[in-house]
Amino acid sequence: MAFRRYGRDSIINQGVQFGTSESSFIIRRAVQLNLIPFTTTTILGQTRLDTLSGKIYGHSNLWWILASASGIGWGLQVPPGTRVVIPDLERVIDLIA
Repeated sequence: MAFRRYGRDSIINQGVQFGTSESSFIIRRAVQLNLIPFTTTTILGQTRLDTLSGKIYGHSNLWWILASASGIGWGLQVPPGTRVVIPDLERVIDLIA
């Protein structure tokens, strides 16, 4: 399954779709208001968000969800010490679908 940073792509079976342009604000705001469950991790070494997303969500192209939730912009490489917010993917889908 292919994902693109911009546009609307399938994320899971049954055709649930999303667009990053309108979803980023929704995700960040939901985290700020504690509307979705999330965990956090602090980056200790050189880590890319796409690598982290691949380990957490099983899809490296969902890195933008971590970036949106964490408020760290669109850079894939994050410096050590960066706090990354990891929202529950099913709840994110519910919010933006």
